[in-house]
Amino acid sequence: MGPITLCFVMNLSSYSSEPYLDKILSIEVRIDDLLTRMTLEEKIGQMTQIDIAAITKASGIDETGEKKKTVELDEAKFIDLIERYKVGNFVNGDAVDHDKWATYIKRLQELTLEHSRLQIPIIYGMDHIHGANNVYGATMFPQSINMAATFDPVHTENEAKSIGIECAHLGHAWIYSPVLGLGKNPFWPRFFETYGEDPHLASVLADRFVHTLQENPQTRPYKQAACAKHFLGYSDPRSGWDRTPAMIPDQQLYEFFVPAFQAAIDAGVKTVMINSAEINGIPVHASHDILTELLRSKLGFKGVAMTDWGDIERLYTWHHTAPTVKEAVFQAVTAGIDVSLTPHDPQFADLLKELVNEGRISQERIDLSVQRILRLKMELGLFDDARFPIAGEPDEKTRAKYQQKSKEATLDSIVLLKNEGILPIKPGRKILVVGEFAKTRRALCGGWTYVWFARSDKPFPKEMQTLYSALQDEFGTDSVDYATLENFDQKSQDADLILSVISSEPYAELLGNFTDQVLHGVHAEIAQKVMDSGIANVTVVIEGRPLLVTDIFDATDAFIWAGLPGYYGGGAIAQVLSGKWNPNGKLPFSYPAYPLHFSPYNRKWMETLVYHEDINPRISLADFGSGLSYSQFEYSDLELSTKQIAEDEKLVAKIRVKNTGPFVGKETIMWFLKDDFASITRPIRELAHFEKTELEVNESKVFEFVIEPRKHLTFPDKTGDVLLEKGTFTLMVGDLETSFTLN
Repeated sequence: MGPITLCFVMNLSSYSSEPYLDKILSIEVRIDDLLTRMTLEEKIGQMTQIDIAAITKASGIDETGEKKKTVELDEAKFIDLIERYKVGNFVNGDAVDHDKWATYIKRLQELTLEHSRLQIPIIYGMDHIHGANNVYGATMFPQSINMAATFDPVHTENEAKSIGIECAHLGHAWIYSPVLGLGKNPFWPRFFETYGEDPHLASVLADRFVHTLQENPQTRPYKQAACAKHFLGYSDPRSGWDRTPAMIPDQQLYEFFVPAFQAAIDAGVKTVMINSAEINGIPVHASHDILTELLRSKLGFKGVAMTDWGDIERLYTWHHTAPTVKEAVFQAVTAGIDVSLTPHDPQFADLLKELVNEGRISQERIDLSVQRILRLKMELGLFDDARFPIAGEPDEKTRAKYQQKSKEATLDSIVLLKNEGILPIKPGRKILVVGEFAKTRRALCGGWTYVWFARSDKPFPKEMQTLYSALQDEFGTDSVDYATLENFDQKSQDADLILSVISSEPYAELLGNFTDQVLHGVHAEIAQKVMDSGIANVTVVIEGRPLLVTDIFDATDAFIWAGLPGYYGGGAIAQVLSGKWNPNGKLPFSYPAYPLHFSPYNRKWMETLVYHEDINPRISLADFGSGLSYSQFEYSDLELSTKQIAEDEKLVAKIRVKNTGPFVGKETIMWFLKDDFASITRPIRELAHFEKTELEVNESKVFEFVIEPRKHLTFPDKTGDVLLEKGTFTLMVGDLETSFTLN
């Protein structure tokens, strides 16, 4: 996209000369002026957010069987919401092209100016989860679980830049990303939206995403607000199902679930979205302790806190903490909610007005939220140069650049977990592919891609490769064939290698609440046939959360976890199989081996106690940080600058890493720490620092980790207060470890 021409700037000056519209004045002065002019109804309207379906024309059924969220505006519906309810926020829609989005949101802003007394602009929010996934033609990146598997924040930076360049100018100012729920429960349907199970890894990626999205100079004058979600503890429900209760002790909340959100807040994140479920019996939307005492007083968040989809009403319909919807509104607003995604009607506005008029909620409480919302809109330039979107797509050079960045991220995200010498696949081998999802595009991308989730490949571009078509391109059509359960016995006679693709239909949120994650039906039958065939075989898992495939893992000759690699996933997997790309991805979670027992890598020592010799002590199929290469990396010469350290001193650790294999390769150097004895039981190890590098054949480098006690050796108590205790600590890197003492 070339230079942005702000043809509408002259018109803005004619709207009003009021101080709050004067961009020369400070934002705080403008907010104070505007607040004095606003009626109660106008203020409450700013706290109300409506879904696109309430202001658009019906357009049939989408791929999920749901009504499509078209962008064919019904102006009468929109004007009614602006005039009667002063609604200030709108949200979402399925994918359409750039120009259609720009035309649609520009018209919303024009109508807002025409039909609102104070000309307060709307803000439009979008679920851009892995790229600008609601814009046709935009660059799609792998899902977040894959971005974590790269262990390279540069890829997260490129994703955030791409989102801004693709859609900031379209009026997509409020981006509901990143998901910072910790992926501790691998059975949770939204697992693929997380950065995995480690709080340090998630924090590093959160920091990079928020800084990049919100501070991208390439999108000016258009700016975007990130939204850290879902605060807090949403990702570890006891049942594994979405939006179900979590039981998380306060100390565990502070230690594992808070850090990524704290990193986002420290990076200046402008908004947060709240956990739809409950923690320890209290719905988070009704928790003053979490939304005000923790989020604002302890973590220092100053921005806008919004609900998730219809979650205030659900305090009445789901949680039953409120006997009426009106009481639900009272609970949520007094807890600390600023914006209610209602989503289809303005009932929230009516009920909140009643509560204020009855004296149950003060005007001051309303003003507090409205100040935050107005500040957000002014900081994003929506009162000024960035009010109106402009049509147009990124230029071909820019688009090609970020498509290449997405391909690089995809390649770095593929994790090779087992290889009995069968990979890379030698040229000329006859490859038989099994698994129906090898021939689909949707399985590579998962949910939140063009539509909420797809049940066919219709929404996906025809030029996107499936894994099967990518394999044919990589190895030749004569070398790659496909078999179903019915013709497997016949076709396998001509094969000397079987590629078994295990996947599932895309899902999102509640619709991913599976009763188990074991293969069933035809998928299980063909997997068994492959294992029984005696033919060399490779297993590729394409899934947003780990399927339970322990028997297959043990029997197969090579095993690849591909996650949800996205648009370029087929080609990336094919290049790893052929050896054109040397795999370097690492698991950002521990892959469970069994349905009834799972422990993350940073577990407590007692979590894996066994008392009987006949109990299999296998903790996981593959541990956090696992991932093979076609190279080998040798760790040596682990050194510490001192064995004794005081709390105000630093310790420098060094390690030499050498590529002893036959290929150039990338390695992630992971430094783990363990507090050997403490007043609160500690994890057996915790990731404290990581660094990714590329090494030539026989090349070695020395890497450093500077340990700062107050940063790396502390842990929280149940109130969140930081403890630093003297004693011995173990440092682990590669297959080496050493100890030091904190005095």
